[in-house]
Amino acid sequence: MKKIEAVIRKSKFDEVKKALHKTEVNFFSYWDVTGVGNEKQGHVYRGVSYSTSDIQRRMISVVVSDNFLEKAVNVILESAYTGSVGDGKIFVSDIQEAYRIRTKEKGTDSLT
Repeated sequence: MKKIEAVIRKSKFDEVKKALHKTEVNFFSYWDVTGVGNEKQGHVYRGVSYSTSDIQRRMISVVVSDNFLEKAVNVILESAYTGSVGDGKIFVSDIQEAYRIRTKEKGTDSLT
């Protein structure tokens, strides 16, 4: 099993969520995060300069079976893409074990 953590633009969250659901990823966690990225320039809105060094993003966390990893990552890559600096990052790590509390299932059976 693999854990996918994706830091994406908040504006792309609904698109990513819909794409994951279409791919049959029906459960994931998400939360709002703030980070510091490579974007150094500020933005000017109505004559006022705003710093973009603190970037508001949304983090998505999902655990998938090993054979589903590439499909899930590609769905996030495609649906979160804008082509601009600040599109985000995806991190993949190994999950040793998973359990469903209600049924006490373990392993990939607990993911469905």
